[in-house]
Amino acid sequence: MDELQPETGPINPYARTFFWIWGIALLGLAGFRTDIPSYREQLNEWHRQRIESLKSENGWLNLAGLLWLKEGTNEAGADPGNALTFPGGKAPEHLGTFRLNSGTVQFEAAPGVLVQTDNQPVLGSKTIFSPELTKPVTLAHGSLRWFVIKRGNRYALRLRDLASPLVSEFRGIERFPVDEAFRVQARLEQPSEARTIPILDVTGQTGQQPLAGTLVFSLNGQPQRLDAISEGNKLFVLFGDATNAHDTYGSGRFLYVDKPGADGLTTIDFNQSINPPCAFTPYATCPIPPKQNRLALAVKAGEKRYGDH
Repeated sequence: MDELQPETGPINPYARTFFWIWGIALLGLAGFRTDIPSYREQLNEWHRQRIESLKSENGWLNLAGLLWLKEGTNEAGADPGNALTFPGGKAPEHLGTFRLNSGTVQFEAAPGVLVQTDNQPVLGSKTIFSPELTKPVTLAHGSLRWFVIKRGNRYALRLRDLASPLVSEFRGIERFPVDEAFRVQARLEQPSEARTIPILDVTGQTGQQPLAGTLVFSLNGQPQRLDAISEGNKLFVLFGDATNAHDTYGSGRFLYVDKPGADGLTTIDFNQSINPPCAFTPYATCPIPPKQNRLALAVKAGEKRYGDH
């Protein structure tokens, strides 16, 4: 390999001073860059936390059932003759009884069966869901955990198995290469008066969700609009795009955006587009992007399709 040869002859002292100052400046800049993670590093750390969340006790990978309750008495257990069938080998033939009465759900364990909440045995009949409770009660038996969810005017048990092989077998999610062209500034147009938008979920239920506003931005040189819902300190966006046909989840993806500042501006980062829970499990009740949130262009950023759900 050829090497650069040093020049011969005297060196201009002004040039020497210039290169010395420039070298010090470069060292300073290098130190600055190492102190602040690069955009790609920040995204990789965000994605690592996303993966850990999926694998956690409250993640989506360990779902083991979605059991719909009917009004009145619902017998539960591993025996398929029960109204609510729990996984065989994980629960006794008869686990207990759920009673749904006008939006209130009570549970009573079968004789001799240990069911716990907060590491304490459930004795007698216990209310586990009602309009008065700030959050549903989680019950446990062995590796199973379950609680009541409400979808529209229907109620179901969301069942988890903390020993689910889907967690240990999970190998991550393929992503598009990071592309800063999909990180864009947006302006939030807020409605002049409170209004809602209909959101359909995969169970066929339609709920009216309060509209936080419409994100207005440009992508690939074209003006775009996406309706957003408020969720905590974030804006929640359900969107579809042209990649849904092959590369990404067919029903669209989710995206969380920081709420805008006083100037009404925020940043949309499509590199943080994620699969909905239904991509990982058949036991989720995912919302579907409304028609006004289906973009005509291909958003080749964020998570790609996962599995066969």
